[in-house]
Amino acid sequence: MNKFESRYAQSPKEVKQMDTAALRENFLIEAIFEPNCINLTLSHFDRYIVGGAMPVDEKIELPNPDALKANFFLERREIGIINVGGKAIITVGDEKFELDFKEALYIGKGVQGVSFESADKTQPAKLYINSAPAHHSYPTKKVSKVDAEIVELGTPETANHRVINKLLVNSVLPTCQLQMGMTELKSGSVWNTMPAHTHDRRMEAYFYFEVPQGQSVCHFMGQPQETRHIWMQNDQAVISPNWSIHSGVGTSNYTFIWGMAGENLDYGDMDHCAITELK
Repeated sequence: MNKFESRYAQSPKEVKQMDTAALRENFLIEAIFEPNCINLTLSHFDRYIVGGAMPVDEKIELPNPDALKANFFLERREIGIINVGGKAIITVGDEKFELDFKEALYIGKGVQGVSFESADKTQPAKLYINSAPAHHSYPTKKVSKVDAEIVELGTPETANHRVINKLLVNSVLPTCQLQMGMTELKSGSVWNTMPAHTHDRRMEAYFYFEVPQGQSVCHFMGQPQETRHIWMQNDQAVISPNWSIHSGVGTSNYTFIWGMAGENLDYGDMDHCAITELK
């Protein structure tokens, strides 16, 4: 059984009035993975889709939700997939791709017939999915860490020593809007995306995983002078509006996947916020 949800966009004025429950209802995506199911959430921020597929003992097909008003899911969309579980087999048209842990797959506009299965049902694949509207068709491509653009940032002294793996970005392969990557925090470091920033030209979504049992991540959002927070658990995602910061701190180190879409593919297009000016 597949699940689909649509969420409207909110302005800073509306978010300023939200309590904890309302923030979580509008921005937190708690259920990403369920056995033999595809969960998808459409955000009206850049019509971005966040979700997950977890095939166990069945092959599951990429659905075509009625809300898309399309003949098939990728008729006017592109999709990025990063595996955070056991080995996956993804069928794209007549091609098959094997995706190991932390490997990514990009599928361009116009492709029909996408399905997911696990190579071993005792170690099921967990396929994190992001999708954005697309105006042009680009080739399907698998990207591993060896193909990624890798940047190391931060220091142990500021508790933000991290490795950024740019996987599905335009410096690695062509895409229309979608950009995805994975940031791994070093042991002893807990802060991500600090100093914080916004980028009014695109929205973003974060997916937190490898959060140790019994630990959590506190995700910060909102305008720089009007911040809010959402406590998150392992394998959960959060929607970040284009006007919002997106930063987090954990009670342990962890890994997260970032995905973006909008009018600008320049990864460095950021409006930086000084740490001392956050409120």
